Amino acid sequence: MLKHRTFWLIPIALLFILLLTVGPAAAGPCVFYSNTIGYICPTGESATQFQPLQKRPNSLLDRTIYAFLYDDADVFSAPSRTAPVIRNVGQGYFYVTIWDRMNINGELWYEINRGEFVHSDDIREVDISGFTGLEITSQPERPFGWFVVNIYPSRSPAGTPDQTLPRLPRYTFFQVFEAVNASDGWIWYNIGGGLWIPQTAVSLVDVSPRPEPVGEDEFWVEVDLYEQTLAAYEGDRMVYATLISSGLNRWPTNEGLFQVWDRWEKTKMSGAEGKIDHYFIEDVPHTMFFDWDIALHGAYWHDRFGYKHSHGCVNMPPRASEWVFYWSAQAEHDLWVHVHTSDPSHIFANQTANPTEAGGKAPNWMYGINVTPSRFLTG
Repeated sequence: MLKHRTFWLIPIALLFILLLTVGPAAAGPCVFYSNTIGYICPTGESATQFQPLQKRPNSLLDRTIYAFLYDDADVFSAPSRTAPVIRNVGQGYFYVTIWDRMNINGELWYEINRGEFVHSDDIREVDISGFTGLEITSQPERPFGWFVVNIYPSRSPAGTPDQTLPRLPRYTFFQVFEAVNASDGWIWYNIGGGLWIPQTAVSLVDVSPRPEPVGEDEFWVEVDLYEQTLAAYEGDRMVYATLISSGLNRWPTNEGLFQVWDRWEKTKMSGAEGKIDHYFIEDVPHTMFFDWDIALHGAYWHDRFGYKHSHGCVNMPPRASEWVFYWSAQAEHDLWVHVHTSDPSHIFANQTANPTEAGGKAPNWMYGINVTPSRFLTG
């Protein structure tokens, strides 16, 4: 989770100096834009092309306290261990929202529903992910993305991570200026300044063609199961992008073109009752069902975005799902959802063989790549 921390200032300053010194002549120097956006490597476009989300006024997320219930927690009818037990929650993954906190005789109690109380020994408050994705004010000219691990960049493709450089934190934004199929079998990306990172450490977004039968002015989102990203479009123009977490291999998210058929500002979700992975989650925020009971929705219970993590739904950072929920509510027709698994070499083949298919902008930075798509981000 990206946070404003003063101890980042020294390494960031060092990297800024390095990038100014060794930045590629064709691409210009990379610069650290903000803790939210990370590093921008401009080639003429404004650094403000990628905008952090602004908090929505009176946001549901700012009015809600989320919490995790421990296994076998007792729920009491009053804030006292001598009060009758309404139920024992059993074992599984149980998340609730808090109505109230109270200190009774030096002990902290939580009211999780009206007339239902849990002792602080059996509950833990959780913070939502600070990752928000980015609004995009003009069509991206090249692939971009985020690191999904903390990483030291390398000086060459498949090179040893250079630990004399500052370690770049997870969720740092970057753009891609060159890519090679390296000797270790992975694609390596030049992020500017002569610095390289492997595909295993990142999730990428690139402009994709509008699928049929989506209209030229309709709202749609692309869910890329390989990259674990989502991009939002108005017709052919990308307007937003974020990391997501789709279904684990045991519960895969179905591929195809769907349309949102129901939406809720908040709703309950549960499943796998009687099994080791039993879950019950209250007040799942900004839920948009598109494939029967499969939905786009905010996930306040984890911060594993960029990795598979769900029972089939498309988990989104809560601020990201909130943005998509209200943005898509403006559409004349409800939101289209295109779910597919990209081939990492397809982006580059598109941009060399037929650039118009990838957004209509001829690249000047990429050469042909042939790789076998594989990625071990299945957390």
